[in-house]
Amino acid sequence: MKTRTCVSPEGRFVYGVHKPCFSADNFRESDFIGALGRFTDGQVHENRANFPPGIVEEPAADTIYEIPNPFPFRGTTYIAESWAEQKAGKPERIRLPKPQGMSFSKILDDWFAKGPETLSSDRKKELFESLPEPILTTIATQSSDPEDLTTLANICCEFAFENDGDTPTWLVYQKSPNGGARPVIRFLDVFEALVNNPCLPDAYKLAMVLRPGVQGASEIVGEFDEGQTHIFEYLRRNSYIPWGHYAANMAHDSVRYRLSDLSMQDMGGLRHLYYQRTYARLARILKIPAPEKRMRLSKDRLEQIRREIAMRLEKSGQALEGSFDCTLWGWNFGFDFSASKYRLHASHQQIHQQFAMVPSSVESPGMKTSFQSFACGDMVAEFVREYRAETGKSFFESYLRAIENNRRMDGLDGESDLAVWRDENAMLFVPKAQTSQWELQIVTLPEVGNIVEADTRMRNSLDRAMLLAMRTLWNMGAQMVTVIEYAKRISDEHSDQRLVYAFLPKIPYSMGAFSEAQLRWINGHFPEDFASACRANMPDID
Repeated sequence: MKTRTCVSPEGRFVYGVHKPCFSADNFRESDFIGALGRFTDGQVHENRANFPPGIVEEPAADTIYEIPNPFPFRGTTYIAESWAEQKAGKPERIRLPKPQGMSFSKILDDWFAKGPETLSSDRKKELFESLPEPILTTIATQSSDPEDLTTLANICCEFAFENDGDTPTWLVYQKSPNGGARPVIRFLDVFEALVNNPCLPDAYKLAMVLRPGVQGASEIVGEFDEGQTHIFEYLRRNSYIPWGHYAANMAHDSVRYRLSDLSMQDMGGLRHLYYQRTYARLARILKIPAPEKRMRLSKDRLEQIRREIAMRLEKSGQALEGSFDCTLWGWNFGFDFSASKYRLHASHQQIHQQFAMVPSSVESPGMKTSFQSFACGDMVAEFVREYRAETGKSFFESYLRAIENNRRMDGLDGESDLAVWRDENAMLFVPKAQTSQWELQIVTLPEVGNIVEADTRMRNSLDRAMLLAMRTLWNMGAQMVTVIEYAKRISDEHSDQRLVYAFLPKIPYSMGAFSEAQLRWINGHFPEDFASACRANMPDID
């Protein structure tokens, strides 16, 4: 095959095995041999190994597996056998340690307990205020002590207290030059770190970041309020996504900072707002009557409108040409802030998802032309067409067969199943070539390429698979996860493209460097062992 993919038309995974053996000419002119230290028995340890006398011969370096990504635009994964074999058949080794709690207040208390001076709350605040901002930021992100966090909160911003109580009620605001309101915040980075720390008391979260409107004037244009679940849908007018986007945020009275707190009802509510907004916008474009009064659409009404949209599109063909014809959906979960001021994830940990619609084209001023506006699912569509043209086969049918036929690369008799969970509509699985070291994906099993083609049962399956994926990754120690949707254009009637979701955890010591910038993804485990670890950590969400 000319097309660079690990999925063969016969439904098998194709990959390469590097068994390097080589020699390296030695052009060094000088030796700098010297002591590095001493062993415990007193013997000198020298650096002679660094200064070979001649040509260096490597008869058998580490075996490296090279797996082209199923989708060529996502690059290639490399697995080092010496790393992966340490975890082969030992899925319990694939996990991250739980964050270690710390208390700076306790350190101060213990230290002062040894001396003559007692530590009052005012004195403790003075000590905190004397610390440089990088230390404050570290405490704000790493501390699990509410006393630390509330002390920092009172340092970095100004609160208003009701009835002279100790618990803040609101932030103090000042007028901005344009006439708006701006909260009084002294250390913005510390503030951002604090409001993302789950251990900050909820009363402070409410005053600083959760109360509707405290993050700005974005209008609330949707709501899901049912049982223990309350979610707001915010409109982001001036968005980095052209034509604006929407954000479904857990509300102030449904605090969710940990994925273990997220219920199936929560996930269904977050996704319901996405479905509702998309179907309502398409109904308006297609002139299909839809309720405009202030009410949430029921699941049945949502499905009725979806069917009407699908029927109208089937009859009218190019009905969305020149309009909005593709969905954009994503989720950044988790947050961290380094003392060096590198923000490590673009999200607020109060769980929220973002969505929009992408126009079919964008004009090029002065050129009297236009081009297709970008949507990441278009890269899948282009590849699917290329695959069929070259092989005469459906890529996704071949891909699903390859997953079913999967065999381990190391030849062992251990776990070979890449699927983590499945039902008749969707499958949660580990891709053979993971881009993030812990990547998971969801794929629709029937020919469903976007949420307009997804009926109620399919949407329920997608929501369940999504919650299982996130809760499983959380159980294994993931703290930051990005999720993206690869969707087919709604106006694309002929492609057999399936709807795909990719879950991309960020792993410590593997945040991305020159290899990843070249789309060369380095991995330390076999995908089958990661799938086994996921199955062992999958929660019961019923």
